[in-house]
Formats: sequence, C-alpha cells, structure tokens
Amino acid sequence: MILSFGDSLSAAYRLQPEEGWVALLQQRLHSQGYEYQIINASVSGETSSGGLERLPHLLAQYHPAVVLLELGANDGLRGLPLPTVRDNLARMIGLAKDAGAQVLLLGIRLPPNYGPRYGNGFAALYSDLAQQQHVPLVPFLLADVALNPTLMQEDGLHPVAAGEPRVLDTIWPYLLPLLRH
Repeated sequence: MILSFGDSLSAAYRLQPEEGWVALLQQRLHSQGYEYQIINASVSGETSSGGLERLPHLLAQYHPAVVLLELGANDGLRGLPLPTVRDNLARMIGLAKDAGAQVLLLGIRLPPNYGPRYGNGFAALYSDLAQQQHVPLVPFLLADVALNPTLMQEDGLHPVAAGEPRVLDTIWPYLLPLLRH
C-alpha cells in the first residue's frame, strides 16, 4: 500500500481524478508489475497542521509501506512561520516511520512574490528535513512544469492535465528505490 498524503497538488485540483499524477502513478506501477495499491488521501487546501491531525488515523487504517508526503504549500501561501511548518512535517515523518512506512518527502517552492527570504527558507526546510530525518526528497515537485505556462492552470499554482505526467516523471526516480516487486 502507498499512501499519497498531500494537498491540491496531489488531489488533481480542477482535473478529473484519473488525470492527476497519483492516478497516473497507479497505472505506471501496474504496468511495470508492481502490486501496490495507492490510497490518495490528499485534500485540496490541506495544511501541515491539518495533515498532522489526519495522518495517525490513516496510518492505522491502511498500514502503508510508503507515504508520499506532499504538504506545506498552503502553509507557505499563508505565510505561516517556517518553524511551525518544519515541526509539523517532521512530526508526520516520525509518525509514518514509527508505523513502519518509508517516507518520500515531496518538496514545494513558493511563487517569487513571497520574497526571497521567506521563499528560500521555505525551500530549504524540505532539504533540511530530508537530511535530518534521513528520508529521500523530491527537491521540487513541479520542477518540470511550474515555469511553463502551457502546463499550468490560470492560477499559476496547479498543473493542467498535460503537466501531470511530468510531475510523475519528476517523482518516479526518487520513488523507485523504495518499491519492491
């Protein structure tokens, strides 16, 4: 079992669920002979504090082998204190590890209008956490789509359906070492 635990970036915001990268990942796993079932417990608008509240129940319910942790963007967009975001993510990583799951942390970057100090600090908290918690990190989930306007929705924050396969391609090499046939 793989638990996708994120916000609108993993919940296929304004797309059909089957167009999102999580559904595409399920297809790729099956086509390559992996028998993992994916539970997409991502919720649009979710914050790290909301995720921290929801995660224990999901871990107990599904007993995932892998947790794809993609939270923090909404905290950043609200300008929440970076130590709070870092602490919430660290606690979720700890909960998942304590439940026997491997964690893949999916890093997010903020639009430049949040200023370089906050934006750089926000990006750094993911790499710092990955290092401190000894978990693999996708440095920037939207690396191959964020700066291509044809692959982004009008809000400039979420990929269009054509961008979702690229999001999966960004995640795949980091996830592959965690999988077992």
